[in-house]
Amino acid sequence: MSTPTPPAAHPDATDPRTFRRTTIDLDDAVLRPWGREDAGSGPLLDGLIAAAADPLIALWNPLAARDRDAALAWLEAREDGWDRGAAAPFAVLDAADGSLLGCVNVRWTDRADGLAMIGYWAPPAGRGRGVITRATNAVTGWAFRTASARRIEIAHAVGNGASCRVALNCGYLPEGTLRASHIFGDGTYHDEHLHARLATDPEPAPR
Repeated sequence: MSTPTPPAAHPDATDPRTFRRTTIDLDDAVLRPWGREDAGSGPLLDGLIAAAADPLIALWNPLAARDRDAALAWLEAREDGWDRGAAAPFAVLDAADGSLLGCVNVRWTDRADGLAMIGYWAPPAGRGRGVITRATNAVTGWAFRTASARRIEIAHAVGNGASCRVALNCGYLPEGTLRASHIFGDGTYHDEHLHARLATDPEPAPR
């Protein structure tokens, strides 16, 4: 279930391809827009800084949030994405205690054409429980329904098997390998697997 969250700024109301702040309830987890209000939550800010220091995140999804000042700047950038309706970064939080389980972010790569890209990461507390798969699937459906996304892509390093499993479990079909396409946290270019899902594709079977 998703419920609108009052925006801090108003994107162009006439553009259907606009991401608008929303909270998505997954029962055991809550997806809430990242933004500057998170700067006032010490535990959440600490969780973000700890995530940036995690070796797997630092390798496959480097976060510019290694200290408090950098984390605050990172939150401001997420706020800006929502303000422009160009990106929808969600914090994945444990419904019981509010602890950080991960992040799912969908952003336009060609807004006029309805082409978007989605990415995700999880600290150790969010791994191995299926929550990032369910969160990614929920955000995918939300982007198709509410922002008229036509096609959403996932690109992940070939060596990142966990990311590949999330993509496949969310119905993102493999479309090929992009050679030396992106530089990751180790400072080298890696091949990436490209997956995509269309708005017209069937919903994946529950897992």
